[in-house]
Order: sequence, then C-alpha cells, then structure tokens
Amino acid sequence: MVTARTPAVFIHGLWLHAQSWNNWIELFRATGYEPIAPSWPGIPATVEQARAHPESIGGYSITDAADHYAGIIHSLASKPIVIGHSFGGLLAQILLGRGLASAAIAIDAAPIKGVLPLPFSSLRVAFVALKSPANAKRAVSLTANEFRYGFGNAVSAEESAELYRRWTIPAPGRPLFQAAFANFNPHAASKVDTVNATRGPLLLIAGERDHTVPPVITRATLKQYRKSPAVTELKEIPGRGHSLTIDSGWRGVADTALAWLRKHAL
Repeated sequence: MVTARTPAVFIHGLWLHAQSWNNWIELFRATGYEPIAPSWPGIPATVEQARAHPESIGGYSITDAADHYAGIIHSLASKPIVIGHSFGGLLAQILLGRGLASAAIAIDAAPIKGVLPLPFSSLRVAFVALKSPANAKRAVSLTANEFRYGFGNAVSAEESAELYRRWTIPAPGRPLFQAAFANFNPHAASKVDTVNATRGPLLLIAGERDHTVPPVITRATLKQYRKSPAVTELKEIPGRGHSLTIDSGWRGVADTALAWLRKHAL
C-alpha cells in the first residue's frame, strides 16, 4: 500500500524568487514530503525573466498573493504544510488562519496587523519602496548594498554579493505600504485570524540579527496569538539574518523546521 505524501507549500517573500527554495524542496522531498514552491502572481518562471520584466510584477497586493496561494492549495489532494519567509511568512499565517493548511512555519515573517514594534532597521529596509507613493503600483528592486543591509548582514560581504546575484528580483511595492499602515486600517490586508481555535500548529522562527524583521517583531507576533488555544511556538536562531533560508546556514534552519514537524507528527 502506497502512503500519500504530505504536501508542503513554500512561499517566498519580497525580493527573492521562488527558486530560492530549491535546497529546501530537495530536502523535504527526500524526507518524505511532496513540496512545491510557486511564485507570487505575476512573477515569471526564472530569476532572469523576472529581472527582465518587472512590469509584470508591480501592483500585486497581500490579498492578491494570499488568494493566489489559496487557489493552489485548493488544487492539492490534501491540506499542506505551509512554510513562508518574510512576506511569505505573513501569507503562511493568513492561509493557516483561513483553515487552508494543516500547519504553518513562518520564518522572519513580515508583521501581521496588530504588531506594534517598528524598529529603525525595518523602516530603513521598507523605505526602499515607501519613499515614493508611486511605488505602490510598481515593482521595486534592491541594490547590492541595500540587500547587504536588509538580508546579508550576518554573512560575509562575498556571500551576500553572491546571494544577491543569484536570487534577487524586483518585488511589488504595494505589500510594504499595506503592512506599514495596517494598524490604521480596520480592513488591513495583513490581518490574520489569530483567535482561530481550530487551526493547525504554527511555528514562528526569528533570526537574532535580522535587520528586516528583528526578533522584537516576531515576539510581538507571538503575543497576537495569546487568545487562541491552538499550538503557537517561537524559535529564535542565534546569529542569523534575513538571508537565513538561502545562505550557507540554510540547512540548520530547515532541520529546525523538520524537527518541529516531527514533534507534532506532521
């Protein structure tokens, strides 16, 4: 009798292509899961194509992305585990709150509505888009120096430059505006059903040295779930920045995720 593999859906964040999950896909497949890593709506199939056609990427919202991934999940044979990084971590929480995932792992996740801390380093990264209202309708790219500050600050300059060359693409600016003003909007796109008592388990992972999503944001996210009896846990990984899913230490983060899934028999 063949046992069906548990689906695992990987969701990238802003400025990284879905192909940046390739190592994770191979590991999870070897571990017995059926992993996929679809891109956000509008993003071409390769890094090179995405860089060549930024006009196809701009304008998409958090809700557009969440509904896009919900449609993908509905096509699967069973509820998946959803694993997201940065804004992908925010989307993973939205999908879990909707009851579409059996569990979720949110790695250095962008803040959900209700999270109040706004560290200077986060503002500095977001200002790449927020400095011009026109960026809400178009795609925005990072320079190598901006990537070094926002993603690669915990790795060598050489590794940061290589990660930038290999994985970065333009990203829609609109989600950054939506997240920045979420707490002033009662219908914010980044709102998550944090009181859902029937949802699956959630693991929040924070990189200790992350400039884009410092641990104070992840700890504040954990507090938003305090009224739900569902499993919500936090793991802070020492010495890691926002590139923790793609840099040379990715395997330690992936092993942390796999150990948590095994603990919960997922």
